[in-house]
Amino acid sequence: MATLKTTFAGLELKNPIIISSSGLTDSAEKNKKFYEAGAGAIVLKSLFEEQIMQEADWLGDPNMYPEGSDYLVEYIRHYKLSEYLALIKESKKVCPDIPVIASINCYQDAQWVDFAQEIEAAGADAIEINILALQTSAKYVYGSFEQRHIDILRHIKSNTHIPVIMKLGENLTNPVALIDQLYANGAGAVVLFNRFYQPDINIERLKHGAGEVFSTEADLANTLRWIGIASAAVDKLNYAASGGVHTYADIIKAILAGASAVEICSAFYQGTYDLVQEYTTSLTKWMDEKGMENIAQFKGMLNVKDLKGVNTFERTQFMKYFSFRK
Repeated sequence: MATLKTTFAGLELKNPIIISSSGLTDSAEKNKKFYEAGAGAIVLKSLFEEQIMQEADWLGDPNMYPEGSDYLVEYIRHYKLSEYLALIKESKKVCPDIPVIASINCYQDAQWVDFAQEIEAAGADAIEINILALQTSAKYVYGSFEQRHIDILRHIKSNTHIPVIMKLGENLTNPVALIDQLYANGAGAVVLFNRFYQPDINIERLKHGAGEVFSTEADLANTLRWIGIASAAVDKLNYAASGGVHTYADIIKAILAGASAVEICSAFYQGTYDLVQEYTTSLTKWMDEKGMENIAQFKGMLNVKDLKGVNTFERTQFMKYFSFRK
């Protein structure tokens, strides 16, 4: 029978199924259920930089008592971080032999990322960094957003010894160039892609609202494209596919494109913990049918071999499907 073991960011996973950071992973009780269901790894719900700062700013009023305001801000910061450390410790206790990955969602190279040291001390097996922000300034300096990724990675790497995983958004001109720099600066792995908030407009109430919260299988296409390209161009780094992974076939597609693992969220919100077993059973069956003994045997089998021909291929296919059709 085929083995589903894989390596991601230097971590040994019993299978490529990683539970993505979300409200599904915000407690040890929930994480234990995923562990018992057979998940390969779990990414804890993100610690948001803005949330901590906004709560601190809301409660602290420097116009009244400056010293008291500073104390309150620091107290809130410490309280939130202590809560997160407890989540790490409690989750490690109930998920003893799979990687438990902490998650930090930030948008600037702030001093509080030094907290990564305490995350490591609490027992996290790795840290996933989400840098999700839109660049909208008319005075934007080209490349500064990408440089921010590198600066934050360097800062955290200088304070920790556990693997640092970078989860990227889709709003990058050239993900491959950034990924190459992240690898050069010590990233253990890259996840493609983070999911932006989906806006919508209510035309009856004339108000902004939220669009579709969950991903669909259609969202996987862009991830497959870039993992297929990046895994060939920067081949010494591990990749995980995120966004649009809903079926066992999607997992196989991601691995064929060059991923070592997949991060799944929406499918579990819409389904049950039993999906983990369904995925692993179907994946094993497919591998046995294809004569694949392990994940490494077909990982990257269908990534982009001819990097110089990528643009020609993409433009040719675009013309084929859109310009030549009536």
